[in-house]
Amino acid sequence: MADTAGRTVLRTHTVLRTQGRRMAAAFGGRQPSGPRHPLVAVAMVLPLAALLTVVFGGWEAVVTQASSVAGMLGR
Repeated sequence: MADTAGRTVLRTHTVLRTQGRRMAAAFGGRQPSGPRHPLVAVAMVLPLAALLTVVFGGWEAVVTQASSVAGMLGR
């Protein structure tokens, strides 16, 4: 039974990957040539995260959570 589940997951992954390639080709995009460095991903996400935090007033929540975590760590 585990073997069947493993094959199903592999088949689903393959189908999703193929659909992603088709979508990229349909919209004129290209597939990345290799894995992206984690710092590049962070640099892409941080500006949007900061903008959303300011626009929706979530800054207080971020500060509250950070101080709570610092309190739990004993700092």
